Amino acid sequence: MDLRQIRYFLVLASELNFTRAAGRLHISQPPLTRQIQQLEASMGVVLFERTTRGVALTPAGAVFLEEARKIVDLTDQATNKTRLAHQGQLGRLDIGVFGSAILNVIPTLLIELRKTHPDIVISLQNTTKIQQVEAVREKRLDIGFNRVFPEVEELVVETVMMESLYVAMHKDHELVRRRTLAVRDLNNQPLILFPNNVRPTFADNVVSLLRDEGLTPNVVHEVEDVMTCIALVSAGLGMAVVPESAVNLQLPGVRYHPLRSAEAKVDLSCVYRADNASPALMGFLDIVRKVRSRKIKLVTE
Repeated sequence: MDLRQIRYFLVLASELNFTRAAGRLHISQPPLTRQIQQLEASMGVVLFERTTRGVALTPAGAVFLEEARKIVDLTDQATNKTRLAHQGQLGRLDIGVFGSAILNVIPTLLIELRKTHPDIVISLQNTTKIQQVEAVREKRLDIGFNRVFPEVEELVVETVMMESLYVAMHKDHELVRRRTLAVRDLNNQPLILFPNNVRPTFADNVVSLLRDEGLTPNVVHEVEDVMTCIALVSAGLGMAVVPESAVNLQLPGVRYHPLRSAEAKVDLSCVYRADNASPALMGFLDIVRKVRSRKIKLVTE
């Protein structure tokens, strides 16, 4: 039994006439007769009985008709899904995310992916940079988003965007009336750094920014993530240097001011396996590159 024989059977069961069925199939009658005979022989049953007007289904043929329809439907579904998967329109993406990226870039990417690839299943996992790198290497994640990625063999790191830096401070701070701040304005100011996990991190960029100006950072708190950092700023416990995406965190009493410096930028990058040729990932990377080239605007713009 093969799929062609089943399809021939369905047409003949619909027409109940060999001549008309052969016409629909664009073949001559003898090949159709042979295929039906072979199908019956493979099953060991008679599916059709001849009548004066053509053929009629036997009881066994009537049962097989229902099952044959299911077989063809399932085969068509499998073929369609396979084609969609090949085109990157179907599948699953496991994505590693972190802190401030979820405030503008990640939502933008997900909205666009949902528009263009609505049948892809998305799983977001909030993980640290080291966890992302290991998970991507071990194929537990397809792609991760973070800052200051190290170079790792077998992995590709792509810059998604460079973000300007801002200073977050309490509304009652003495510097709050200034529209912008210079790095030197942070001298002796109580600083809250994040994240406090395995170095190098964004926190190291902030420290380097001050040290390059000959300043010694006055670090009063080191916390795990940007949410905790801004919460402490809201409580008046210090000020913080944050990426522009963090400006979307509008906590009570917090004000954000651009930091004036050519070096006041930080990357947001993605990492994935060089050998991952998943069509779903390729489609997602296409969206990432459109965001990088500004062909797609961020949801916060």
